[in-house]
Amino acid sequence: MVADMTASLFELNHYLIRRQVFKFMGASFHIYDKDTKLVGYSKQKAFKLKEDIRVFADQRQSKELLLIQALQVIDFSGTYDMVDSEVGTKVGTAQRKGFSSLLRDSWQLYDAYGQQVASLKEDSAGMAMMRRFLSNLIPQKFHTEGGGDQVIFKQHFNPFIYRLEVSIPQSCTLDRRLVLGTAVLIAAIEGRQR
Repeated sequence: MVADMTASLFELNHYLIRRQVFKFMGASFHIYDKDTKLVGYSKQKAFKLKEDIRVFADQRQSKELLLIQALQVIDFSGTYDMVDSEVGTKVGTAQRKGFSSLLRDSWQLYDAYGQQVASLKEDSAGMAMMRRFLSNLIPQKFHTEGGGDQVIFKQHFNPFIYRLEVSIPQSCTLDRRLVLGTAVLIAAIEGRQR
């Protein structure tokens, strides 16, 4: 049964990541498919100098699928490696663009060989400025540039529960593990700033 969940998680075109409410130590996220069926679980370790986030096939954490680790302690311009836990190989890297993220959040996505395959940007500079200076209650929206058609990452407004919806077009050429890892990072890093 876990193998079926693993296959479906990396093959989904649409999923929702929801942060667990009132978690005292670290953070955890539930990953649901479009039918609101739980298809994955992610846990961010507490009290780590470097981010350490794991994605599992289920909430029991019986099978680790993806490891996301920061390469440095400071995440202002953080770089995060994503490793397929089943085979132990790097699938890619996401790097936050520090200075440009002050006004409009942006990330660079790299494949396992260090070649840039896409960038990820907040929807518009105007909306980003409104979020930063007027109200952080305005939901964020990101899209990719490169790697085929745009992948959309959209936060839903709810002051108590963080939810991030991810829509991946069939024509997307990005590694689905890299997309999932980036989505979990956005939920963990950007969601923490809300």
